[in-house]
Amino acid sequence: MQLELLNDQGQSAAKYDAPETVFGREYNEDLVHQVVVAFQANARQGTRAQKDREQVHHSTKKPFKQKGTGRARAGMTSSPLWRGGGRIFPNMPDENFTQKINKKMYRAGMASIFSQLAREGRLAVVDSLTVESPKTKSLAAKLKAMNLASVMVIADEIDENLYLASRNLVNVLVVEPRYADPVSLVHYRKVLVTKAAMDKLKEMFA
Repeated sequence: MQLELLNDQGQSAAKYDAPETVFGREYNEDLVHQVVVAFQANARQGTRAQKDREQVHHSTKKPFKQKGTGRARAGMTSSPLWRGGGRIFPNMPDENFTQKINKKMYRAGMASIFSQLAREGRLAVVDSLTVESPKTKSLAAKLKAMNLASVMVIADEIDENLYLASRNLVNVLVVEPRYADPVSLVHYRKVLVTKAAMDKLKEMFA
């Protein structure tokens, strides 16, 4: 599989030979969907909570007499049938949303995403991506010159200048290969991978 090799101006300078095992696989939509959903589910904190009829702040006094009103009998206003009453099956703060994805499935799903990005022309390789100073303005100007409005950069090593310059850009994400996640790969329009990071991706997903 041959990928674009971009220069500092964002122009295609040559071709980079990428391994077929990572960047030439068929797209498995079901597997990618499972990997993305599991990643998002595992990121949930599970801190939401609702109250049952014991926890809501209501009086235990009978709201009206048992007979003679023509209404259905009611014991207290905390009943789940009443407005403002407790929930029958409330969400608890210790709810567990995690989903298990084994390593083989995760590697196959990531390789399928990389392969589809390569086929769509959304994946490119660069020698390196550096900035001389930790200025957001300088990195934004460099990416604008490369015609990159929404980009995820996978670099082997992230120096302090690149980290500080990129953290305030909304549509730019700079990560190391081990922190590349399926949701970000799908989200950003363009993915740039440095040559050194390509070797790491080969070891991780081949």
